[in-house]
Amino acid sequence: MIDTHAHLYGKEFDDDRTAVMQRAKDAGVERIFLPNEDETTLTAVLTVCEANPGFCYPMIGFHPECVDKDFKKRLLPMKELLQHKNPYIGIGEIGMDLYWDKTYLKEQQEVLEIQVQWAMEFHLPLMIHCRSAYSELFEILEPYKRQLTGVFHSFSGTEEEASKLLDYDGFMLGINGIVTFKKSTLSEVLASTVPLDRLVLETDSPYLAPVPYRGRRNESSFVKETAMKLSSVYCVGFGEIDRITTKNALKVFNSFV
Repeated sequence: MIDTHAHLYGKEFDDDRTAVMQRAKDAGVERIFLPNEDETTLTAVLTVCEANPGFCYPMIGFHPECVDKDFKKRLLPMKELLQHKNPYIGIGEIGMDLYWDKTYLKEQQEVLEIQVQWAMEFHLPLMIHCRSAYSELFEILEPYKRQLTGVFHSFSGTEEEASKLLDYDGFMLGINGIVTFKKSTLSEVLASTVPLDRLVLETDSPYLAPVPYRGRRNESSFVKETAMKLSSVYCVGFGEIDRITTKNALKVFNSFV
């Protein structure tokens, strides 16, 4: 299995990160992809990846919730890092988030546009976050939809939203612990709308721990619970979920991992 989205560099893992990595390996996780948040987290991301070569892989990006009026000054050092030999496998975590606050809506769109240009210039896939902002997201992505590849992270939307995302041929939908939640309708949406060859596994650790770990700190070993739930949703064996989602992740990131 590949956990395509985990923030294992966060302070939540400072006391037992080595054990977390080992539990992931014991659960069958072969690779973990680490999306960045902003310029302040890059060192932590790289430190974890350097300590776990061939297992953890870094991304570089500016999360929409980190956007403020000084975003241009903060983005510049990231662009400079991409212009030299670097270890980054994707641009992320980027996107749009208007769930709590719309103060920086236009700034979020401008930051997204800039990073989409990075993806095309440096031929890197995107790791896209979107919450309460699909129309604003598509406003930026639509002109480039046939040129981009990546993952729509933490999908939990409707059949209509799934169909819209699936029209982006180069993208997979990231599925995490939400699919195991009792009140979630994601299982039904996936079964009716999303083919298995368009899904990748993720945890979004330390967030969104799946049942039976809900309410606890999430970690990469728990991705197995999401895979088991998908086995039930698609009526195929666990091994098939593992094989297909791994193949899907490598289809997007194979040139870099």
